[in-house]
Amino acid sequence: MPRMISHAPRDGRLDVLISEVFACSRSRAARLIGEGAVTVGGMLAQKAGMPVKAGVILAMEQLEAKLPDVQKEDIPLRILYQDEDLAVVDKPCGMVVHPAAGNENGTLVNALLFALDGLSGIGGVKRPGIVHRLDKETSGIVLAAKNDAAHLAICAQFQARQVEKHYLAVVEGEMKQEKGDISLPIARSKRNRKRMAIDPHGREAVTRWALLENLRRAALLDVRILTGRTHQIRVHMAYIGHPVAGDQVYGGKRPALGLDHQCLHARELTFIHPSTGGRMTLNAELPEYFAELLTKLRREFIL
Repeated sequence: MPRMISHAPRDGRLDVLISEVFACSRSRAARLIGEGAVTVGGMLAQKAGMPVKAGVILAMEQLEAKLPDVQKEDIPLRILYQDEDLAVVDKPCGMVVHPAAGNENGTLVNALLFALDGLSGIGGVKRPGIVHRLDKETSGIVLAAKNDAAHLAICAQFQARQVEKHYLAVVEGEMKQEKGDISLPIARSKRNRKRMAIDPHGREAVTRWALLENLRRAALLDVRILTGRTHQIRVHMAYIGHPVAGDQVYGGKRPALGLDHQCLHARELTFIHPSTGGRMTLNAELPEYFAELLTKLRREFIL
């Protein structure tokens, strides 16, 4: 069976490094290590938690996605771009990216399996083709890989911070500055494992924002994330006192501005095509819910 080979980018636990280098979940990495599918420096790995030094050669068996385990579903899907290597789609607000407990159907993966002629198998049975994710309530651009070579190439760009991701966000309150950087480490909350939190021992997280428009009760921001941590924008904006409008997890239980979901849209993605080497930028139009909120806020601002 073909094997994928790379180098450990830093010192760390084997399962964590395998997850990062080969773009799979940590639990999947641990399972593959247990099944004898991973070697470290040419030797069969014995434990998921074994320490690995930077630069050591890591290899993992290249597995095909077992597509029958996840059902194809004919779900309307807006495809912004597609070729033999990848597809870029506009995920609607309210759609989960991949199947998980409580969300086995109606996900982006179910829709991709129906709409596309192939997906990479690196992400595993539940996440074929998935290179990066968006929260359920975040709308906008998601890139999916259609073969393993493209998957690894794009993941390498994410790790090297060569991919530019821009979001539009409506946040609570007016901003007093025109722009700012938020560089605060993030880790899973020790109080609530479903939440993330600022933690000095967490992973590096950098968010760069620019004010587009102040709207009396709120502000419209262009947000670029230089790292891709879970809930990064939501955690960072809440920490500086401007939670994403409608975010009931980090912004409080009472919905802001009459929203029942967060107002966050992944509007632009720039990356290098894995085969052609050309630089590509794709944009997702503002969804209806977002445009309607801006119209309402602008009308209030004028009156």
